[in-house]
Amino acid sequence: MAKKIEYKDLLEAGVHFGHLTRKWDPKMAPYIFMEKNGIHLIDLNKTLACLDDACAAIKGVVRSGRKVLFVATKKQAKEVVAEEAKRLKMPYATERWLGGMLTNFVTVRKSLKKMSSIDKLMKDESYTALAKREKLTITREREKLEKVLGGISELTRLPAALFVVDAKKEHIAIKEAKKLNIPVFAMVDTNSDPNTVEFPIPANDDAYKSIAIITQAIGQAIEEGLVERKKDKDDAKLKEEEETKRSADIEE
Repeated sequence: MAKKIEYKDLLEAGVHFGHLTRKWDPKMAPYIFMEKNGIHLIDLNKTLACLDDACAAIKGVVRSGRKVLFVATKKQAKEVVAEEAKRLKMPYATERWLGGMLTNFVTVRKSLKKMSSIDKLMKDESYTALAKREKLTITREREKLEKVLGGISELTRLPAALFVVDAKKEHIAIKEAKKLNIPVFAMVDTNSDPNTVEFPIPANDDAYKSIAIITQAIGQAIEEGLVERKKDKDDAKLKEEEETKRSADIEE
């Protein structure tokens, strides 16, 4: 099991640095420790407590066999979030949030099917016989779909939860999740409204190191949930085999 994140780890990653005081959202007041040089500093004890709650809850979601959609379209978050999502085989959206990705999931599924049919076509012998211009058109369409939908290509149904970096920036995704009663786990900086999400994690959502440490902590919780799910399935299978054997013995 990976090392549990401590106060000093968050401090070293600069998780406590908030925005300029004039840019704050008053609803973040309970999570602010103090003001220094015109900048709000986040109370890292509150961050640790919120992170623990979020990790326990998200582990439960994954243990039940459902997916968590990672959402982070800001430049400094894209890479680390996509990497963690890929490692865990979870869906992610890091290019841009496609309006209706959740609320109009039926249409999104159609686009995913289209991408899949293009893939089949490109592997088919008939594709090689196409004119150069036709091939180029198909390739460009595939690239366009991949850029926006590549991270959710394996998503066959709505996710059970969202992990979001920057609740303020990703407000459209959060609004869609709310409409569908999908819980949101989000990094909230001092300029965000923490009440828009079910599991706010007060943290600096602009610095790479801060984003990385929180994303990896959530990733670790998801990983633990996946391990526990596998164990649950293995235990259930073993129990079933034992019961079948017991029944066979009784019949004999």
